[in-house]
Amino acid sequence: MKNFKKIVALFFSMTLIITAFVGCQDSKQNIISETTKKDSYNNDYFVNIEWVAKNANNENVVIIDGRDNKKYEKGHIPGAINVAWQSLANIKGKAGDKNWGVALPKEELSQKLGELGIDKKSQVVVYADKDGWGEDGRIVWELKSAGINAKMLDGGFDLWTKENKEITTEVPVIISKKLEIEEIDSKTTITTEDLRNNMDKYTIVDSRAKDEYEGATKFGEAKGGHIKGAISIPFNDVYNEDGTIKSKEELLKIFESKGLKKDKEIVTYCTAGIRSAHEALILNMLGFKAKNYDASFYEWATTYPDLIVK
Repeated sequence: MKNFKKIVALFFSMTLIITAFVGCQDSKQNIISETTKKDSYNNDYFVNIEWVAKNANNENVVIIDGRDNKKYEKGHIPGAINVAWQSLANIKGKAGDKNWGVALPKEELSQKLGELGIDKKSQVVVYADKDGWGEDGRIVWELKSAGINAKMLDGGFDLWTKENKEITTEVPVIISKKLEIEEIDSKTTITTEDLRNNMDKYTIVDSRAKDEYEGATKFGEAKGGHIKGAISIPFNDVYNEDGTIKSKEELLKIFESKGLKKDKEIVTYCTAGIRSAHEALILNMLGFKAKNYDASFYEWATTYPDLIVK
């Protein structure tokens, strides 16, 4: 009997030891998974793919694919509609003409967005891909300026496909809505004349690639180089390899190392106000005060060529 009790006691002791050991291992695995998993953004400027996967069928959620139509036709997030940034901008005439590429006025924009099924109740999510030109940022910047609740998808289509989320070629039916935009936020943009007259007031950031900053003309610009006094911070410096946005700590290090300060007004520009809109959103997310110069280098190069340097 005594031997039996000893055996039972030994059995329970071994069970407790094994359970504790396994528990410790599971705990360690959980800690590892939590610390190694990248936390994606989910704030006033971004949503993550988990949010989109859970909320895509909500009647107030509008998903916009900002890529070109060929990419869209090959496959897109279910329910997404294809919207080119040009459809929300003035593209009358040619690049470099006065106000070419700038955001539509509120009356025209109201009609365009209403036709896309967007109203004041809508939660708009826009995505593109890392190899694009920041089209998602351009569209979100314009919608936010008009008072629409719009955000970018962190990781875009790159991460969506990497995570093996559902993709479709089906084009959804759009139900038009009535929208009346009351005003466009003047704090989000700047005209060519205002920038010219207040160049010393602003920290000017060139969001294009370094070779464009140094003089390359890739898109028919009237002149190569950059706006006098501008700092080069290519917009794609904000991305990780997987297409997600870098951490706030990493982003602050990039911008602050270039001399950007939160108490100084910033103006971002690129060729046509696309990449610069994306970068302006990132800066504002971090607490900087940034405006997007949407007429950008196209108009500046034809209007003030004497204020361009290489």
